[in-house]
Amino acid sequence: MSESPFRPREKLLEKHKYFQSIHKHTYLKGPLDKITLVAIPLALAGSAMYLIGRGIYNMSHGIRKKE
Repeated sequence: MSESPFRPREKLLEKHKYFQSIHKHTYLKGPLDKITLVAIPLALAGSAMYLIGRGIYNMSHGIRKKE
């Protein structure tokens, strides 16, 4: 009852050699990659910095302080 592997070992070695031989960078290939990998994290970081700054301003000026 031995189960066969998903792919033959020869195919895996062939794919491995192919990807090891590539010497160029494989990230940021298209315009959608730039949106997902660059724009979204920058937007999240910017909004977090804005909210933190607003909170610090409100705390230092006593805005919405319960008496």
